[in-house]
Amino acid sequence: MVFVREMLNKTVLLSDGTIVGVVHSITFDYRTGSLVDIAVKPKNEIEGLRKEEGYYILPFESVRSVSDYVVVDRKRI
Repeated sequence: MVFVREMLNKTVLLSDGTIVGVVHSITFDYRTGSLVDIAVKPKNEIEGLRKEEGYYILPFESVRSVSDYVVVDRKRI
């Protein structure tokens, strides 16, 4: 089990090894408790990722694993 607070400030990598940035915040649906999106403070400009107010917004369902890094499946973004 991984707690959301443990994900904050972790480096986010795409499944191909590209560094996206650092987890800034995570949004959730308070009615269902489901995690919805991860806001990532960018370290690199990456084409094709949704960006809002200076942060990449990645769907939580694209997270493949969480350990020392948060690995996101690029195909699911």
